[in-house]
Amino acid sequence: MKAVVRLCVGMLAALASFAAPAQQADREQKYPVRPIRLICPYVPGGGADIFSRTVGQKLTEALGQTVVVDNRAGANGGIGTELVAKAAPDGYTLLLANSGPMTVNPVLYKKVAYDPVRDFAPISQGAIYFYVLVALPSFPAGNLTDFIAQLKAKPGQMTYGSTGIGGGNHLAGELFNLMTGTRSIHVPYTGSAAALAAFLGGQLSYMFDTVITSVPLIRAGRVRAIGVTALKRASSLPEVPTLDELGLKGFELTQWQAIAAPAGTPKPIVDLLYREVAKALKAPEVIERLATQGGSELVGSTPEEFAQVIRNDLAKYAKLVKAANIQGR
Repeated sequence: MKAVVRLCVGMLAALASFAAPAQQADREQKYPVRPIRLICPYVPGGGADIFSRTVGQKLTEALGQTVVVDNRAGANGGIGTELVAKAAPDGYTLLLANSGPMTVNPVLYKKVAYDPVRDFAPISQGAIYFYVLVALPSFPAGNLTDFIAQLKAKPGQMTYGSTGIGGGNHLAGELFNLMTGTRSIHVPYTGSAAALAAFLGGQLSYMFDTVITSVPLIRAGRVRAIGVTALKRASSLPEVPTLDELGLKGFELTQWQAIAAPAGTPKPIVDLLYREVAKALKAPEVIERLATQGGSELVGSTPEEFAQVIRNDLAKYAKLVKAANIQGR
């Protein structure tokens, strides 16, 4: 009798071992069967939120399930990013991944509750955002050479503003100081609106502003564009050369937005989401909203390419933070 019981138990265990992978495969094939939550680690209305809702709507149409954008702002994007790092790896919690919390926070702050490489499954880098070096029309320099000369003539007296310590325009300003040998003073503000208002009000010498914000100001003659911070010109500012073109060889400081999932998310689900995100970024209405109006360069990279971007940026920002002695909390 005991032998029969042991035989039955063994058969049940064997059946269970075969059933588990089959059930997993079945879930992956049927995915998605319920709404998907896309965590945006920033407040509603900003660029990250617009990207989330634009791409989320296209995913809703493609997958047949609602993609719900859930804004979880705080800690420079760290709160929402940590939430996804600890979520179940089933494809139903995704992250609007931003270069700040993914590649700057981990090298700037002593304690970050997630590992950007270990804790996430990259899906696709969606958009790259450029900055442009701008000065007021009254600034006594019309080109980069004269601009740098003015800064060097008054070391420690010129100022530039940013959206906060570790923000893209802060990093651009520090990289500019390092590459030009200038010593302009960083003035952090609590957000882009405050920094831009101070700059336009003449309280700052210059600023690295986002292309989307700068375009209408440049067109209206309220600011003067000196150079773009990417290695190629911005499609919405084709007449403005890059700083690299102007002689600062290799100058590049951009930010990006992307889609990621918790580590361990099944590869078939990651691959499906990648295909649909890449397809969404080619849709005319998405190009119009994010590229033409939003001033971004759309990418749609593979998961492997996006993973390499994360690793490269972590190394780049670690080097910059150390060289510029940027102090986080």
